[in-house]
Amino acid sequence: MKKRYNFYELNIMTVIVSFMGFQLENGWLALTCGYMDNRSMNLPFLLGYGLTIVGFYLVVGTPNNIKIGESNHRHLTRSQSYILYFLIAMVIVSLGEIMLGTFVEDEFGFHYWDYTRIPLHITRYTSIPTSMMFAAVITLFMGYCYEPLMESIHHMPNRAVKVIGIIMMILLITDFLYCFKSMYVHQGPYEKWKQVIGT
Repeated sequence: MKKRYNFYELNIMTVIVSFMGFQLENGWLALTCGYMDNRSMNLPFLLGYGLTIVGFYLVVGTPNNIKIGESNHRHLTRSQSYILYFLIAMVIVSLGEIMLGTFVEDEFGFHYWDYTRIPLHITRYTSIPTSMMFAAVITLFMGYCYEPLMESIHHMPNRAVKVIGIIMMILLITDFLYCFKSMYVHQGPYEKWKQVIGT
């Protein structure tokens, strides 16, 4: 890595990507199902997306600087590095979806999502097409957007980064815990609003 970003800067990135994840899921719902909803949250943020991307950066690195087995693939071309990163992302996404979906089913008593209608699904919680889509988005974002965005955050005033990062993360974590508690108590999704496109 060119530089090690601090805790508060990573918080800001987590918040930004959590917001982007909310928009991504609702965009997909709008295109494929004709509606948008609150995605079981009160705030327009999906914390899992933000934590996943920052986790990728800390553990896997970026396609331009892969940390896993670094000494074994320094000879790879740029294209080969991106393909390797995509494959790593695809495996991690698949395992992560299966674990989260199974956990919610076992502990909360409902299916958080269901990919059984999608060809090449592996259990109801992941499929080869969706894992490839998520892996492609992660690879492109980490390869072309992550470092420039982190550099912009890094050049923000330190006090602003700390204050904004702490306040926003407290809000996101509080919302996440509240909504998941509600889902656990009611054994179902936390449905606050739903907007059918065109109505």
